[in-house]
Amino acid sequence: MTAKCVMVLGTTSGAGKSWLTTALCRWYARQGLKVAPFKAQNMSNNARVVGGGEIGSAQYFQALAARAVPEVRMNPLLLKPEHDTHSQVVLMGQVDEALSRMPWRGRSASVWPVVARALDALRAENDVLVIEGAGSPAEINLHDSDIVNMRVALHGKARCLLVTDIDRGGAFAHLYGTWALLPEAERVLFKGFVLNKFRGDAALLAPAPQQLQELTGIPTVATLPMWWQHGLPEEDGMFHPLPLGEGRGEGAAGAKTIAVVAYPRISNLDEFQPLKNIPGVRLVWARSPADVAGADWVILPGSKHTSGDLAWLRAQGLDRAIAAHAAQGRAVLGICGGLQMLGEALIDPHGIDGNGPGLGLLPLVTVFEAVKTVQRKSASFGSLCGPWSALSGVAMQGYEIHHGQTAQHPAMAAGGDVAQAVMPDALAWQNAAGNVLGLYLHGLFEDPAALRALFGAAAPTLDAVFDGLADYIDRHFEPGVLRSLVA
Repeated sequence: MTAKCVMVLGTTSGAGKSWLTTALCRWYARQGLKVAPFKAQNMSNNARVVGGGEIGSAQYFQALAARAVPEVRMNPLLLKPEHDTHSQVVLMGQVDEALSRMPWRGRSASVWPVVARALDALRAENDVLVIEGAGSPAEINLHDSDIVNMRVALHGKARCLLVTDIDRGGAFAHLYGTWALLPEAERVLFKGFVLNKFRGDAALLAPAPQQLQELTGIPTVATLPMWWQHGLPEEDGMFHPLPLGEGRGEGAAGAKTIAVVAYPRISNLDEFQPLKNIPGVRLVWARSPADVAGADWVILPGSKHTSGDLAWLRAQGLDRAIAAHAAQGRAVLGICGGLQMLGEALIDPHGIDGNGPGLGLLPLVTVFEAVKTVQRKSASFGSLCGPWSALSGVAMQGYEIHHGQTAQHPAMAAGGDVAQAVMPDALAWQNAAGNVLGLYLHGLFEDPAALRALFGAAAPTLDAVFDGLADYIDRHFEPGVLRSLVA
């Protein structure tokens, strides 16, 4: 078995590569083919735990769409930005400190053999490999050290689609310019252009697609209308660039407003996608005290740099806004890095994250350990009170990705200020008043039992989302194109 490779490349980041790759995974799986996703290198702080370690969330969801078991070969290299000029390097699911310290071009030469082996192994086990590129293949300053775009395409003899975001403007120039900057040996791999996020009458595009084909020899094989509510979690950005309300509850009378604090190194934001799809919920990304004012819940999500994001939060005045929110008895939830922020102190003996005072809303202290905890986990809540009481006894499945280990602050406990452990293995803590909850497990809002308990409703299943994506491209691609790519 040697898989046919279909590759999705973009003229820019955010052009639509990830969701189109996911849609193609489900479309080909529905044809009775054995399908797997692949992305040689992903740069994202949104990661999921799989057998062997962690991979980018996009490849995790693409594997589920392909009806495959997610695994580390599907994303052999994951870069998790910690600062503007530094990323933690995860190779085949595990943090590699030596690679994290290595210069960029030296790193790519070192990891290409690992990438190629993973690609070849997946090809040997599947009928179709749907490959996602990164950024743009026409970044000519990076072309010689490329391990994620055209080098992968050439290695896998991929049939390539080039997608562009027409809503940004300049789509035809982006398509032509990308094609023109590539050498002829790479141009011949492209089988179609895809216009994404189109608004209006597609007939108005003429004669541009035909002119583009005359210049390049490549047809425009799909014009995809703008689609906001497809239900797939966003990979790299917020649901909007500004803190606007989202979801089915937007504008509804009596809607519950949930403010998620959007600090610079926010991680695993994809786990909040279900909140967009629940009736009666309004989701807000909070970057200022005004965004928190009037919210029913405030959520502190995960962070790839807890102490840095905590300092940013204080600089915005959000620490005082969150404290005032909690003092009114309103609900506060901290997840992973957010849990660590809710405590009294961060202690970093190994130089992993940084020291600093916490927000003081839970009598806990976090010590950063050299060894990273990366595991899937099932656990049940104990007895909770206050706004989170609906979770009492609820069993949930989730995952842990963190260096910090959190425990009761001993001096505060001696003084009678004790956090209530409401889940085994120090996974969840609650204050005495019951309105502040800290949780190490990611995935609370993806768990059907937890959603029913909290909202009395369920979000659409991921399977339904994947089928919707496959139906969408089936309607909007030119007839026969998708089959021809794997013929």
